[in-house]
Amino acid sequence: MFASVNALAANDDTVTFPDRDSASLKEGTFVNIDNLRQVAPGLSKNQLYALLQEPHFSEGVFGVRKWNYIFNFRTGKGDEFVSCQYQIQFDDHKLVKATYWKDPACADFLKRPAAPEVVVAPVAIAANPEKFVLSMDTLFPFAKSSLDSILPAGRTALDDLAAKIKSGYVSLSAIVVTGYADRIGSPESNQTLSLARAATVRDYLATQGIDPGVSKIQGMGASQPVTQCPPGKTGAIIHCLQPDRRVTIEVSGEKH
Repeated sequence: MFASVNALAANDDTVTFPDRDSASLKEGTFVNIDNLRQVAPGLSKNQLYALLQEPHFSEGVFGVRKWNYIFNFRTGKGDEFVSCQYQIQFDDHKLVKATYWKDPACADFLKRPAAPEVVVAPVAIAANPEKFVLSMDTLFPFAKSSLDSILPAGRTALDDLAAKIKSGYVSLSAIVVTGYADRIGSPESNQTLSLARAATVRDYLATQGIDPGVSKIQGMGASQPVTQCPPGKTGAIIHCLQPDRRVTIEVSGEKH
């Protein structure tokens, strides 16, 4: 089993961080801490992309030895959050070699909270999660998955969904965002794309006030089609496969 490298800090002269003003996403993203905890030596760039998405600086994706990010973490004090610069270094085989925090204190956000000492009375959680289904063709252009590539109609749909969740629930216990793809393309690329899109939907909902700490993501690739379309790749068949290109959001919690 690989050892986690998320506790390392930039404590020697070989680790330098780019100027934050040069970032393509200066405001950073609210990273899923569970995904960040999974970063470890030996991960490939595809695996890393599925967990964290593309780096936040214009340094390329495939032919580089470093990826740099700006991650935001809630402090638990109202809307207050802390921004941290995070760097991943790759070895000669393009696998994760080490990671570093510009501020060593940022590593503390990855520590798991201690078990509560007080037993809290159970709340009235919905027996079955409320499920929402959104079309990938509404959310993203073909083969795209980043936050800035979400289509206008997709932003409207996600804004409406976030408003519905916030108005419908007193508290949230779990949100599961699942991405799906159609059969066109390789299983590996469909898996990676479906997971990356689920991560982007989670991150967008976080910008609308939905706590990313209760959100989990998964990518199912083309493994669960809902269509029965004939073989081939014609325009008509691609249109027929549209329902397979989707993302589902399952919400559980205490309702109003």
